[in-house]
Amino acid sequence: MSGPLKGIRIVEMVGLGPCPFAAMMLADMGAEVIRIDRKPTGGPTPYPMQGTRFDVMARGRRSLALDLKQPEGRDLALHLIDRADAVIEGFRPGVMERLGLGPDVCIERNPKLVYGRVTGWGQDGPLANAAGHDLNYIAMSGMLHEIGGGDAPPVPPLNLVGDFGGGGMMLAFGVVCALLEARGSGKGQVIDAAMVEGSALLGAMVYGYKAFGAWTPERGAAMLSGGAHFYNTYACADGKFVSVGSIEPQFYALLLELCDIHDPDFDNHMDRSKWPALKTKIATIFATKSRQAWCELMEGTDVCFAPVLDMDDAPSHAHNRARGTFIELDGVTQPAPAPRFSRTAPEVTAAPASPGQHTEEILQNWNVPKEMIEGLRRKGVI
Repeated sequence: MSGPLKGIRIVEMVGLGPCPFAAMMLADMGAEVIRIDRKPTGGPTPYPMQGTRFDVMARGRRSLALDLKQPEGRDLALHLIDRADAVIEGFRPGVMERLGLGPDVCIERNPKLVYGRVTGWGQDGPLANAAGHDLNYIAMSGMLHEIGGGDAPPVPPLNLVGDFGGGGMMLAFGVVCALLEARGSGKGQVIDAAMVEGSALLGAMVYGYKAFGAWTPERGAAMLSGGAHFYNTYACADGKFVSVGSIEPQFYALLLELCDIHDPDFDNHMDRSKWPALKTKIATIFATKSRQAWCELMEGTDVCFAPVLDMDDAPSHAHNRARGTFIELDGVTQPAPAPRFSRTAPEVTAAPASPGQHTEEILQNWNVPKEMIEGLRRKGVI
């Protein structure tokens, strides 16, 4: 195992969305992350990819399956947490406390423990115990309102902004920050990562623009939300799309040159009153050539141009191939670990595990006595 987090031990309480994403990031960076999965019951699972090679966010870590409803299961989880640097979980507030695995119990036993929690609404507040999903959290942060075009309803941006950017990444960042602080203080602490707050933080620049008076209140009308003709996507003759981001004057001048545009209406590209008409005009121009033809003309220039690739095309693009942006693991193409490090290069060490695949291996590695393992097996805890 390599990566800048080599030597860090983390216990992940299995969940959905942001918590496994954070665990994947930490494992990609070299941390030893073990998943405490629910003991399989043989019944249907709400997450059908779990335990398959397609469960990309489960890569790089081993799985231990426990029945946490039994006292022995709780005790075993505590035994592992006692030996960990951090534990992460993504349940509703109070769930871990009801299991007897809340932060007060765990940190009392392991004072340097970093206890990372990620939820939608946060650990307290009027909505703390309400159900929700990514879409609801980014709706509350003000960010969903800004995504979409014209008079159409806001468009869900997959679950990138809430679950992963505002949730999982914030949790992983918080864990690493707290681990660094614990090295000096000798004390652990609890991280309360809320997707509402994380997605709001991702919008810091937008809130700054609004306060400055430079953000157009109508959805899809601001420069960065699709209002500008020079910062947009356009359909090509073959039905594929390209993206253009020619904001700076020198980049915009090159865009006009390569598009062979001499219309004086294009001269003042920051005149917002002309944007709707100019978008229509430039859309007509992009519709005259195929995406490949536009790539041959603009890709690699200072126009600030890129083809809009689908998930079939993106891994095979020459730049992504040269950088190793995607990897293949057990026959599944997926994003590679990021970011890059010059000396402690991260790597994916293992394909996704099925629940409980490494139970006894983990228990032995984490110094659980053999007789205790045998007793747990007899009682059906593992």
